[in-house]
Amino acid sequence: MKILFIGDVVGSPGREMVKEYLPRLKEKYKPNMTIINGENAASGKGITEKIYKQFLEWGAQVITMGNHTWDKKEIFEFIEDAKYMIRPANFPENNPGKGIVFINVNGTEVAVINLQGRTFLLPNEDPFIVADQLIEQAKKRTNIIFIDFHAEATSEKQAMGWYVDGRVSAVVGTHTHTQTADERILSNGTAYITDAGMTGPYDAILGVKKEAVLKRFQTNLPVRFEIDENGRAQLNGIIATIDNKTGRAVDIKRILINEDHPFL
Repeated sequence: MKILFIGDVVGSPGREMVKEYLPRLKEKYKPNMTIINGENAASGKGITEKIYKQFLEWGAQVITMGNHTWDKKEIFEFIEDAKYMIRPANFPENNPGKGIVFINVNGTEVAVINLQGRTFLLPNEDPFIVADQLIEQAKKRTNIIFIDFHAEATSEKQAMGWYVDGRVSAVVGTHTHTQTADERILSNGTAYITDAGMTGPYDAILGVKKEAVLKRFQTNLPVRFEIDENGRAQLNGIIATIDNKTGRAVDIKRILINEDHPFL
């Protein structure tokens, strides 16, 4: 089982990169399923129904979210009907949507779980406790379990990786928009990377026009963060290979596409 994951898609530059490169990535890596983090897909904050459906049309099977899940108010109008979109499962119980989805891939089920960290983010439910609950639920149906852990702190992401090592197939970090070079198979068979990176503007700061970010750091004055829509773009992600029977990871590779690292 090969699973392609595309890191945080930011605005229209990120969407254009997905549209252009997803078919080529599928041709090269031949993944059995594709997961996209789409929480920044609509102008850098949130997602719309149109974009959600575009990702599915372009070849994704699951869309994961994060701390910007509710930033586009129209999400409340369609999230309950969005069967293939999940938001962090440790959001309060009264939140709409779900945090786990099961996808049938040629007769083999894959469970995809979305969780959010609490360090430097809103104090949601304990992601470790919720992970235990959802892994137990998923194990009744499949050994192939993929977690998108949307978190700020490197230590919290690593802690989650080690906490579920051997119980899930992969833990892929998102949120910081900067790809880390620590992809590995943990000792009990879980594929791990602290952050898969972002898909969107390349000549920017985390996808935002660098001039605004620089002004904020230099003056401490409030500024308006806008997506850099006119510069070069990039695509970040990973491809993980999973043993269908055991659910253990066999391999994990980073994907980095930009003008300095062209797609080969």
